[in-house]
Amino acid sequence: MHTPVKARRVARRLGLLVAKCFPFIYVTTMKRTSQLAACGLLVFASASALAAEPKTELLWPAGAPSALGDQPKDKPTLIVYLPEKPIGVGIVICPGGGYGGLAMDHEGHQIGRWLNEHGIAGFICDYRHRGKGYGHPAPLQDAQRAIRTVRSRAKEFDVEASKIGILGFSAGGHLCSTAVTHFDLGDSSADDPVMRASARPDFGILCYPVIAFDQPFTHRGSQRNLLGDGASADLVASLSNEKQVTDKTPPCFLWHTWEDKGVPPENSVVFYQALLGHKIPAELHIYEKGRHGLGLAKDTPGTSAWPDACIAWLKNRGVLTK
Repeated sequence: MHTPVKARRVARRLGLLVAKCFPFIYVTTMKRTSQLAACGLLVFASASALAAEPKTELLWPAGAPSALGDQPKDKPTLIVYLPEKPIGVGIVICPGGGYGGLAMDHEGHQIGRWLNEHGIAGFICDYRHRGKGYGHPAPLQDAQRAIRTVRSRAKEFDVEASKIGILGFSAGGHLCSTAVTHFDLGDSSADDPVMRASARPDFGILCYPVIAFDQPFTHRGSQRNLLGDGASADLVASLSNEKQVTDKTPPCFLWHTWEDKGVPPENSVVFYQALLGHKIPAELHIYEKGRHGLGLAKDTPGTSAWPDACIAWLKNRGVLTK
C-alpha cells in the first residue's frame, strides 16, 4: 500500500504524463495533486471508451458485386456495435436517406448504442445507393450480405443464429421491407462461407418506412433513386413490398406518425394489412406527433415511447428473454 508521500509522487508522475499528452488540460486544471490523479483516471476512462468503439469492416472483402470502381463509395461496410453484456440477439441497422444518402447518426450510430444498452448487438449496414452511383439491386445485395455475415459469424458476435433481425428507417425501412420479403436460404455449394448462410431475417423492425411504389402516398424520391426513371411496371410492383408479403415473411414491428408528410403513414398501414392477410404476427403503432425522420424521437412526447414498445414486442415474441 502506498504511503501518502509515495501516493503524491505517483500522482505527480501521472500528471507529467498527462501534461505531455494533454498540455492544455494540465495548464488549465492540474493545480493540485488530487486533480492530477483525477485526470489520470479520466485518461484511463477515455482509453476504455475508445477501446469500446465500434469496428468497421468490408461487407464484401473480395469486392462487391457489380462494383463501379475501387473507391470507398464502391465498398459497402458493416459497422459492428457489440454490447458489454450480450443476450444473444443481433440486429442489422439500415439508415434512411431516400436511397440517395444515409442518415448515419440518428438512424445509425445512435441506434447501435441504444441496442447495446439492451444487450443487443447492432450492425449498421453502410449500403450502396444512388448518391454513390448505385440503384437496385445493390442496396438489397448489401443488406442481405449483412444478414448473412452476422449469421455465418454468430458465434464470433455472441448472437444466436435464429435471433437475427433487421431494422430500418424511411428508405432504410423500405430496404428492411425488401429484406423480409425477398430472401433466400443460402447457397450450400458456395465457396464463400458467408453466402452459404440464410438471408432471411428472423424479424423486422420498420420505422416510418417507405413501402408502396406508384401510389398517391409514395415517396417518389426513394422510388426514383432506387429504380431510376422509366422502370418497368413489373420491377416497380416487385419492390412495392406490400404486394410481396407471403406466409414466409417473418414477424414485424412497425411505427409511424400521423404528422409525417414526407412518407405518409399509409405506407406502414398497407404493409401491416398485408401481414394480417397472411397471418404474420405483427404490431403497428401510429403516433400522432412528429415530423419525418425522428430516429429515437427522444424529444417528441408520445412518439418517444416507440423504443420501449419495440423492446416490449421483442420480449413478447420471445426474442429477448432477459
